[in-house]
Order: sequence, then structure tokens, then C-alpha cells
Amino acid sequence: MSVAQVFEKLEQNFNADAAAGMDLVFQFNIEDDKNYHLVINDGTCQLNEGDHEDPSVTLIMNSETLQGIVSGETDGMQAFMAGQLRAEGDMMLATKLGELFSMG
Repeated sequence: MSVAQVFEKLEQNFNADAAAGMDLVFQFNIEDDKNYHLVINDGTCQLNEGDHEDPSVTLIMNSETLQGIVSGETDGMQAFMAGQLRAEGDMMLATKLGELFSMG
């Protein structure tokens, strides 16, 4: 699965109810592919290619780690502890990804 397909799958598994009242930007810097960002705004989710100028949190990983987390094969916290995933900005927001998107 390509990185673009992984993000499309993520967007399809968006939980709008969990995002009610939220206004966040998740920046994904994929070390071996293109960067993407997800704009979450009061129950909506918009996927964009490229960088956002002011993300709430930036997640840095390679495409293999991304695919593992989205498929549910890799636990995000374990990937973070193992150094496969880095976060910049509001790191607590990274934990909300599991609530906003059905993984696996």
C-alpha cells in the first residue's frame, strides 16, 4: 500500500463524532515519501498533501511505521518508545489519533 493509499484509508476511517468541537492540524512528515497533513475542524477531516504552516502536532516517521500504525500491526506508543516515531508540538494530541480514526 502506498503512503497516499494509507492516508486515504485513514480519512475513510474518520470518526466525525469524536472530532466535534475540535480544531487541530496533524502534520505527518514521512521520511521516505511525501508529507501530508490532516485538518480536523468540528467534525470534519480534510487530507492535504504537503506541509501546513502551523500544525498542532507534527509526527515524523517512515512509511513502514505509518503503515503499521494505520493497519493496527504497530502500536503508536511502542513505535514512539522505540524511536520509530517522533512528535513535535503538542504530543498529547498524538494520542487522540486513535479516537479520531479507527485503526486496524
